[in-house]
Amino acid sequence: MRRLALVLVGLSFTTGCVHTGATMLNASAKLPPICPEGVQLFTGAEKVGQQYHEIALLTSNGDADMTSAEGMANSQRKKAAKLGANGVILGEQKDPSTGARIADAFLGTGAVRKGKSIAIYIPADSSRVQEACGAKVARR
Repeated sequence: MRRLALVLVGLSFTTGCVHTGATMLNASAKLPPICPEGVQLFTGAEKVGQQYHEIALLTSNGDADMTSAEGMANSQRKKAAKLGANGVILGEQKDPSTGARIADAFLGTGAVRKGKSIAIYIPADSSRVQEACGAKVARR
């Protein structure tokens, strides 16, 4: 029982409580949702290598002590999938300043990690998405 509790605590530190919101950039883009595994992450626009359409600006935030960079990227991937985007161009992530961390430690004000990314749709990537999502896409 104690081991299970430690595993659950460890997982919460990896993913933390991250909230990701979306600001639609293309109001006419009405794409069906896909599975998160069908969303590919890119470290820059030049890495996409194919024509794409920008769908939404993704903004994430979470408690700095309980949110990892991986957890933030996973939250953005899930949000992009709900929008039907099949790619995310990862943007900058900002950790709270030292002053914010000190204030959090002494006053409990909360130190927040923030991140921005762009959800994209790559028209030529549908077979990769189908392969990644398999039956999950067919059920939608």
